Parts: sequence; structure tokens; C-alpha cells
Amino acid sequence: MIIRKFKPTDLKRVYEIENMSFNQSYGINMFQQLYEMGVGFLVAEDEGYVIGYVIFWIKYENQGHIISIAVDKNYRRLKAGTHLLIKAISILSMLKIDAIYLEVNENNTAAVEFYKTFNFKIDRVVPGYYEDGDGAIIMYLPVERGKISTQ
Repeated sequence: MIIRKFKPTDLKRVYEIENMSFNQSYGINMFQQLYEMGVGFLVAEDEGYVIGYVIFWIKYENQGHIISIAVDKNYRRLKAGTHLLIKAISILSMLKIDAIYLEVNENNTAAVEFYKTFNFKIDRVVPGYYEDGDGAIIMYLPVERGKISTQ
């Protein structure tokens, strides 16, 4: 498995993974726009086949943000999500930011536990965040001058 930069030819596959992973997914045009904006966009590839992706950016001057991360359901438990998140955190932590934030559906306990293994902490819950009325758990990872906080 390798982690590499997204290429426009990956677009359809990333969109397929998004749709199988989330009840409410970003549209294919949104992925194209994010890529064109220059956000961090990485894919996990196994034997030439894209099996996962992560999209991230600097949301505010001092705040990183994981926009989306997903792995094909047939390739989960192979650590692709772990490798993608580690790479995104590594890139973001080299920048002058204080924390990395992300949102998780309040019903996705597996994802919350996954992020906790990377020392993400729960900041707050936002009721009705998603279109279907589900709330979002806002999580953050403190970052200190290029280092990930372990506290």
C-alpha cells in the first residue's frame, strides 16, 4: 500500500468510496473544486487500486481541518485509514497551527474511537449539524510547533 497525492484520474473512484462510506456525501463537483483549490488531497493505493482518501486544509490561520477521510468498506482493517490520517497530521503539523479539527457524525462511535487513538479530543457536539438532523462531534488534536500533543 502506498499513500500518494490525488490525481484527477482518481476522482471517480474517490467519489465511489465517499458514497459507500457516508449517508450524505459530497458531490463529485465538490471534490473537483477542492482539488482545484489546492487543498491537501491524498489517496491510499493498493496494487494500483485506490482504496481510500483524505482531504485536509488550513481552515483558519492557525487551525488545520480534516475535511473528509474514508476507506472502501472492502479494504477496511488494512490500516489504510491509519496511514492516511498519519500522513495528513504529519503534513499539517509542519505548518504553524495550534490544532487540527474534524467533525464526526454523533452516531459513528467507531470513527470517534479511531480518532481518540490519535489523541483527538472531543471539543463539543453540534446538534442538527448534518442535513438528516444528526449531530456532529467536533474533535481536535492539539499541535505544538511541528509536534503532535500527546496530552
